[in-house]
Amino acid sequence: MSDDNRTEPRSVLVTGGNRGIGRAIAEAFLAQGDKVAVTTRSGGAPDGALDVRCDITDPAAVEAAFATVEEAHGPVEVLVANAGITADTLVLRMSEDDWSSVIDTNLTGSFRLAKRAAKGMLRQRRGRIIFISSVVGLLGSAGQVNYAASKAGLVGMARSLARELGSRSITANVVSPGFVETDMTDVLTDEQKQTIKTQVPLGRYATPEEVAGAVTWLASDSAAYVTGAVIPVDGGLGMGH
Repeated sequence: MSDDNRTEPRSVLVTGGNRGIGRAIAEAFLAQGDKVAVTTRSGGAPDGALDVRCDITDPAAVEAAFATVEEAHGPVEVLVANAGITADTLVLRMSEDDWSSVIDTNLTGSFRLAKRAAKGMLRQRRGRIIFISSVVGLLGSAGQVNYAASKAGLVGMARSLARELGSRSITANVVSPGFVETDMTDVLTDEQKQTIKTQVPLGRYATPEEVAGAVTWLASDSAAYVTGAVIPVDGGLGMGH
């Protein structure tokens, strides 16, 4: 069945969906007519989405969030694990907390979400798990040892889940954005922005909507035979990785 012929909206959960890439992803699914829930720490979900407060570093909060979503929209059929943080500094200055907070949010938090979502997906014998990684996860970045490690870990997690869950028609994939026009990049100076653009073959940043397009494709019927894949949306910055 093609996406255009789908009649039933799906239950979609997007974490960190109040701004930037996460918000664009949530809005893209809403535009398709899906039932979208968004987790945030402080609110601000897009209009039409169910706003669920959740700290993904808290296992009890994750369980409560899924219970809320399941009551409102039914079992989660599409999980987009997008929520993440940074704590950038050079390795010799990186504290234990700088390391553990980033790993616990970006990697362990995604594990908690995927594990909980898989329960419902296994019962339904279908589902899509999509992790939002980063070009940094495979390319590396000075001052981001913690962040790069957390994002690289998502690739191994997705590919292991793809092998574990594939027999039940559950796919697990990774979208790996490069530099994207968001609040996080707006703080860079014009000189920094220009330096970054010279490293990107396409010579520009991505828009959040371009990342969202890759995510909705992976969740579509057209990508039913795609699993364990890393889809770069980086303008060619990470080619060969």
